[in-house]
Amino acid sequence: MTDPAAPVAERETLGFQAEVKQLLHLMIHSLYSNREIFLRELVSNASDACDKLRFEALANPALFETDADLKIRLDYDSNARTLTIADNGVGMSREEVVANLGTIAKSGTREFFSALTGDQQKDAHLIGQFGVGFYSSFIVADKVTVVTRRAGERPDQGVRWESDGGGEYSVEMVEKPGRGTEITLHLREGQDDLLDGTRLRAIIRRYSDHIVQPILMPKEAWKDGSAEKEAEQETVNQASALWARARADIADEQYREFYKHVGHD
Repeated sequence: MTDPAAPVAERETLGFQAEVKQLLHLMIHSLYSNREIFLRELVSNASDACDKLRFEALANPALFETDADLKIRLDYDSNARTLTIADNGVGMSREEVVANLGTIAKSGTREFFSALTGDQQKDAHLIGQFGVGFYSSFIVADKVTVVTRRAGERPDQGVRWESDGGGEYSVEMVEKPGRGTEITLHLREGQDDLLDGTRLRAIIRRYSDHIVQPILMPKEAWKDGSAEKEAEQETVNQASALWARARADIADEQYREFYKHVGHD
């Protein structure tokens, strides 16, 4: 297998770590009843990427490039049947993509599997705890495409990763003008409810309202009996720190989701 640290311009096909194959099978076949958690996990990862950039930029402000306004974007394409989650956080290099998306070297895979009990509600909570949240994408998608660029790198140092959740994935260098990560989910049959702005907003407000960065979606207007997306974006979460709100304004569920986000528990 090619050394992942070597510079590569061409598209490469690589094999998943054995534990990843097991995990993908589990995600697709065992946790479907809790499929909404995929969006919670992807938004949480995007928030972490923004936080990491903010921390690294304390020592190197140039990492902000020309965009210091950290945010997360969520959009859908009904015709293409895709859902996209994007951030302008720290992004990943090719080496980081292979390490983070092709293996589970540091997330305690064995502990994850041993902790599974058959109680699907509890099993869903374990995903964030063991750092395998990205793979929950395959609960609802039969193909996932990731385009990312590490902050501070040249636009031609973008990386495209793609997999259908089988035993392999591809990786290649691409042009990406902006830093950060864009994840596109090609939805499975039967997932059309995720191509609805109202439904997506409800999931965000349920699981991710506590995220500090604004989560942006296109505004929608009701025309000819259906909702149509507009060019203008709007923030769909409160986008304020939980500790900055009045106690009476915070529901028990928001406390719990915030704890899961910061404690991975």
